[in-house]
Amino acid sequence: MIDLRLIPDAWRRYDVTVRDLPFALLLAAGSLIPALHDLGTQVGGMPDRPYDALAVAAIVLQSLPLVVRRRWPAVCLVLVSAGFALDQLRGYHTFAGTGMAIAVLSAGAHLDRFRRTAMAVLTAAYAALAAGLERLGATERPDEFVTFYLAVCVVWGLGAYLRSTRAAEAERRRRVAETTRAAERTRIARELHDVVTHHVTAMVVQAEAARYLTAAPDRLEETLAAVSDTGRRAISDLRHLLDVLKPDHDTEDAALTTGDLSSLVERTRKAGQPVEFTEEGIRAESAGSAEFVAYRVVQEALTNALKYAHGSRTEVRVRYGEKEICVEVGNDGTGSRSGSPGGSGRGLAGLRDRVDALGGGFSADPRPDGGFVVRARIPAGNAS
Repeated sequence: MIDLRLIPDAWRRYDVTVRDLPFALLLAAGSLIPALHDLGTQVGGMPDRPYDALAVAAIVLQSLPLVVRRRWPAVCLVLVSAGFALDQLRGYHTFAGTGMAIAVLSAGAHLDRFRRTAMAVLTAAYAALAAGLERLGATERPDEFVTFYLAVCVVWGLGAYLRSTRAAEAERRRRVAETTRAAERTRIARELHDVVTHHVTAMVVQAEAARYLTAAPDRLEETLAAVSDTGRRAISDLRHLLDVLKPDHDTEDAALTTGDLSSLVERTRKAGQPVEFTEEGIRAESAGSAEFVAYRVVQEALTNALKYAHGSRTEVRVRYGEKEICVEVGNDGTGSRSGSPGGSGRGLAGLRDRVDALGGGFSADPRPDGGFVVRARIPAGNAS
């Protein structure tokens, strides 16, 4: 069976000339129906005249050019105006005279260049038509000619309004697209920062430690293995992040590392950071983005601990509630700054943005007795 809901979409895929063809043919066919004779637009009050060959020409000029009213509005307006003038001067008053209003509306809506020139030429052509009708014995008063002209101006103005509305909508969509692209670039930069900074910092710290273990081959081998594992993990995470950028990728970000806090803590311990890890409560099945953000908070906090307080005692506490996840990561500040590159502050700012986007709370403050603590309250239940 044919799904009727698909018909409008299929119709919109055709070229505009194809979509405008049925109306043009309908207007032409209607003009040939005897019952509709003399029911067209009348200007000047010329007496009705029976149809002849010129009447057919007038019908064709006033109807068929409407096929290109959106593709070539100026051409359409010129041809329809010529047919309309012939129609009025000869007194046919065909049903196709309605095409004049459609042509003027389309020119106002779709003409991109020389709009004022087109309106001036149309005004001059109408003045010439009015003069011609007067010479042929028109019965309308001058004010009636002016009224018809004002009606044409109103139709043009309506087309111009539709044009401005369409332009405003296009501008709105462009801005939305730019905003979306900017947000996506920010998100990707944030993901790259989180992935690269954490793993590279761990590798630098481990490599620095390896310089002092040449006399202990067993520990040196263990440290170098940890560097290798961290590098492979970094490559894997980067590869996954690049896969996310593919158009056909539909896996949520949360699939990257959600629920892998124990592995994260263990890798940080291998880098030489003593970490105490505590989890409380039951992890919700529909935590969604909240659990992913919690992972990133812990990851960034541990990265900063490695960089700025290497070797200091660090505590990680994650509490799962019914409606939120609370994260606290702190160190006592007794360690030393590692040899890793300094930070730009983008990590903590990115975490704040992540948490704020979910309606939570985030803070990163020094402790009164030394050290630093990061706290985050992340509303859960958002599966987006």
